[in-house]
Amino acid sequence: MSGIFEYVQHPHVEKRKAAGPPTVAAAVATLHGPGPIGRLNARIGLKVTVVVGTMWCAYLFTLLALVSAPSAFKTGNKLIIIAWIAQTFLQLVLLPIIIVGQNVQAAAADARSEATYNDAAAVLEEAKQIQAHLAAQDTAIEKILATLAASGTA
Repeated sequence: MSGIFEYVQHPHVEKRKAAGPPTVAAAVATLHGPGPIGRLNARIGLKVTVVVGTMWCAYLFTLLALVSAPSAFKTGNKLIIIAWIAQTFLQLVLLPIIIVGQNVQAAAADARSEATYNDAAAVLEEAKQIQAHLAAQDTAIEKILATLAASGTA
């Protein structure tokens, strides 16, 4: 490389290569702390979320909620009917549906994160190529200047 410019790689580059793209799964692993209790809590929470966060669970919860519907409607009491809808049906059924939606959003966020990571890696490699090209130009310019200086025209 010529003496005109010396490339120094930013220290973040190696950290980024080692860490890889950020993901939801990696964030979940550190959410409850690095110790054994934190890992256990994260594992249990993830397992429950995976099971409850399915449309099959939403269907099951719908059937479960509908078991008590006849009793609530039979009372004729508007307060009991509204309470059944809000506290039993909506909460029980919407929980897994919301988790399904969050899982879809998390997968999309992971995909965006990986795409951004790959874009940044590509830009970094392009920048390295530009640095190499500029170094080659610097070398050529130095040769031209040395030739001109030797011929006395500079």
